[in-house]
Amino acid sequence: MFTLYSMQRSGNSYKVRLALAHLAIPFRLVEIDILRGESHTPEFLEMNPNGQVPLLEVMPGRYIAESNAILWYVAGGTPLAPEDRIDRADALQWMFFEQHSLEPNIGAAYFWLNLVKGGRDLQSHALEDWMEEGHRAFGVMDRHLRRNRYFAADRFTIADIALYAYTHLAHECEYDLAPFPAVRAWLARVADEPRYVPMSWAPAASAADLKFLQDRPQSRSGTPNRKAALKS
Repeated sequence: MFTLYSMQRSGNSYKVRLALAHLAIPFRLVEIDILRGESHTPEFLEMNPNGQVPLLEVMPGRYIAESNAILWYVAGGTPLAPEDRIDRADALQWMFFEQHSLEPNIGAAYFWLNLVKGGRDLQSHALEDWMEEGHRAFGVMDRHLRRNRYFAADRFTIADIALYAYTHLAHECEYDLAPFPAVRAWLARVADEPRYVPMSWAPAASAADLKFLQDRPQSRSGTPNRKAALKS
């Protein structure tokens, strides 16, 4: 079974939990509080020298860091990870966009305004830039979504998961999505996926939650059942 080192209120960690839930893949969750320095202990740095979450232990002593790399690993061989060359390139394009244009702005604003006491005062010099660049990123996404229901392969994929994690938190860090109706409609579509789980979700200690996910219908976009998912 996978072990996921994660912080519950981290958007990057949520990406992985959301993908695993969509695929109904069982995993053990270890909560790491980065605000208390738990990702910089000697023990954690042995697993990930970069000292960040999420971190996925895929077998004893083998770890994958970086949220989007983890998404490609867990979704490999399923419709969540496009195999056609152009579709795969489209997914990668949007996942690079997420890391370059979305996460550094919306993710940073969310972190400092919601997770760090006094963060607004500490980062007042950066807030205006985060707002400007974050709204610019939403504009890029909105233009794409006016013509497409999803970001790659004409279906729900890990590109959508990557972009959803911080976009759905925009209202918590003072971004206004009213000018971006296509983004708002896409957020609703993602949340309507049959195996969707909110950011607050975590797997139960028993198999009850996993069985609940396995028993839910397959994604409208083609997410496979658990048997197929566990082959990857």
